[in-house]
Amino acid sequence: MAEAVREARAVRGRRGSTRAYGALLWVLPPTTLLALFFLYPLALVVRQSFQPDTGGTSLQPYADVFASEAFRNALWTTVWLALASTAGCLVLGFLLALVIAFVPFPGARAVARFIDVYLSFPSFLITLALLFLYGSTGIVGSFQFLTTPWGVLLAEVTYFTPFVMRPLLAAFSQLDAAQLEVAGSLGARAPRIVRRVVLPEALPALAAGGSLVLVLCLNEFGTVLFTGAKGVTTLPMLVYGKAILESDYPGACVVAVVNVLISVGLYGLYRVVSRRAGA
Repeated sequence: MAEAVREARAVRGRRGSTRAYGALLWVLPPTTLLALFFLYPLALVVRQSFQPDTGGTSLQPYADVFASEAFRNALWTTVWLALASTAGCLVLGFLLALVIAFVPFPGARAVARFIDVYLSFPSFLITLALLFLYGSTGIVGSFQFLTTPWGVLLAEVTYFTPFVMRPLLAAFSQLDAAQLEVAGSLGARAPRIVRRVVLPEALPALAAGGSLVLVLCLNEFGTVLFTGAKGVTTLPMLVYGKAILESDYPGACVVAVVNVLISVGLYGLYRVVSRRAGA
């Protein structure tokens, strides 16, 4: 009996080893490609950030960048633009999603599907459209605010709002209509129904969409570049300026590393919120 048990355990052990070996064969190719095309270039950027132009390895590039006023201004501009854009997207996206989900009108389903298509548009395309409408030679008229931080804010809110609407529409589609009917039959008006019934159900989707928009806004480059906003320098723009215009590659790598660290931290927050929201 004991011999049979040992034999069964040995067979299970061999099968487990075979499965583990097979799983390793499946995991190894994508892991190798990831390391080759992403992790290795990122490692080169990190290494370059510790190598000043004078040679050797030191923290001097970090000290120089952190001491510069340009970096502090770019960091502040990046943070406040990202936060303001996220807040605008949350408010506008929530209102538009409410209308599409709960206000019956012809073409509501087509509008909801168009949002999915809109998510595939490049950000600079939306910025160019705004310039054609409100730029110095725009169709509607000349509005100088497009070349200010407020123009960048408008462009980012316009482009990123659907990223909030998509999870909201998914959350609203799962909302029990009976709750709305009961609240209405008890005499609750629309604002109260939204505040007491709809909003609590939408909070996880709002948090997930807002976290994603915040990460995307922190790394947005095309919008800032194509608006031509004067004096608006974000961290991605600072990387471009140092690397291309100033040929300060260690400084550009330092700014890039800081940007990556902020983005990865916020992406981790986004994943946690998305997991809790079931997105």
